[in-house]
Amino acid sequence: MSLHHTLTAAAVAGLFAMPAAALDLTKMSAEERSIFRQEVRSYLMDNPEVIMEAVNVLEERQQQAQVQADLSMVTDNADEIFNDGFSYVGGNPDGDITLVEFLDYRCGYCKRAHGEVSKLLETDGNIRLIVKEFPILGEQSVLASRFAVATKQVAGGESYKALNDALMTVNGDVSLPMLRRLGTTLGLDTAAIEARMDSADVTEEITRTRALAQKLRITGTPTFVVHDEMLRGYLPYDQMMEMIKEKRG
Repeated sequence: MSLHHTLTAAAVAGLFAMPAAALDLTKMSAEERSIFRQEVRSYLMDNPEVIMEAVNVLEERQQQAQVQADLSMVTDNADEIFNDGFSYVGGNPDGDITLVEFLDYRCGYCKRAHGEVSKLLETDGNIRLIVKEFPILGEQSVLASRFAVATKQVAGGESYKALNDALMTVNGDVSLPMLRRLGTTLGLDTAAIEARMDSADVTEEITRTRALAQKLRITGTPTFVVHDEMLRGYLPYDQMMEMIKEKRG
């Protein structure tokens, strides 16, 4: 009996569940391959939902693979992520869950996430926050990050937090005069901070964070590391809280 008569619609459907190696087209004759392709095309035209089912399965597998890859990357780079010795540490420094954020002050989603993260820290009270300066949206982003890192180095963590909060609420262009005014409003020694902005120490912090981001394949902001898992993008407060609860088991 020919392949044309034996290859029913059910058989074609079954092919989509088979490993690729289970069907060897090279063992078919030219006529059999032609019949096979016609049957497959006819089946897909009659049952287009199969294509979407296959796409959904592929996307799910890709997502699972990404999660596993992220877990491995976090494990392999844990010391640099959680204990680099220079990134700002806020929230509860002794918290049982660590939340790491890679941010850019020119990023609209970072600004949205800032309020969510602040609410999370206030509500939970047992989260350790690490902020990593990752300016990727142009010269203004770099200028803002250099001013912020210099503030941390010159005036300490509390002053950095105040500036970080302020920068996340500012709209419009970032310029040195604007940063000076903002710093003065916060009571900072803007002259000392400005003198520090282009120092090797400030450059090293930003360079090391960029290198870490490259290892973690981070290409956008905000990006979070929640305990052992990476979250690429903005997540509303309720979903972030749920994620924290899951990590606590």
